[in-house]
Amino acid sequence: MLGAGGITGVAWQIGLLIGLRRQGVDLSRVDRIIGTSAGALTGALIATGVEPELAAEFEEGRRTPIRPDWDRGAQAFALLNDETLDPVAVRAGVGMLAVAAEVGDEDEYIASLARRLPVQDWPAPGRLSITAVDTATGAPVVWDGADTVPLLRAVAASCAVPCLFPPVTVDGGRYMDGGVRSYTNADLAGDADVVLVIAPRLPFGLRRTCAEEEPVLRDAGRVTVVEPDAAAVAAGGDDVFDLRRWRATVDAGIAQGESLAPRIAALLAG
Repeated sequence: MLGAGGITGVAWQIGLLIGLRRQGVDLSRVDRIIGTSAGALTGALIATGVEPELAAEFEEGRRTPIRPDWDRGAQAFALLNDETLDPVAVRAGVGMLAVAAEVGDEDEYIASLARRLPVQDWPAPGRLSITAVDTATGAPVVWDGADTVPLLRAVAASCAVPCLFPPVTVDGGRYMDGGVRSYTNADLAGDADVVLVIAPRLPFGLRRTCAEEEPVLRDAGRVTVVEPDAAAVAAGGDDVFDLRRWRATVDAGIAQGESLAPRIAALLAG
């Protein structure tokens, strides 16, 4: 499971994968990868065979167009943290705000992600799952290559933070960040014997946290949740979209991955 966390979340995840592999733990070989938001991009990279060391260089000198709609964003933030409302109604309300938000051109946004995803063909069906949320209904969706949704559009939709990036059109519908439903959507792995949740930090508030999802998985088998350590948090800073923090966050992830390798190896070995 690869969770939400903005640009620095991608950097930390990639660094973690590099550090683990340097110590003999290659997560690109796991049976199934489920990606949400930042994790959708990281998951697509490793599932399509892109070397993590190469992916670590992708952000150098690149920019994703960010034109926030702060007024609607504040309303979305309030909805996401209103515990009196039904979660589906919250997501539908956020979806309305996301569609109405003045945040720039959808095609420009998708093109910015295309430059970061050199392989845009799905791996074998079921190998990679990408989460998103329907802006009209608030319903979650999961794409895995068994349908007609292009991988690039699936990743772009999952990364489309409401009121920061435009929702992405797929088969006539508009879809937004999978993190609107859940930080990691970890409960989707409930049928797995071993679950590794790699969870950066959300770029927006959400009532349900990764810690609250973990009990959902305990009946499935062995569960390990990895979050940024103190060094990675410091490297990432306060703005998860600050590209200037990319290299430092990758390096912090590498160091953390190397230190965690024995623990993760033991998890995978059973």
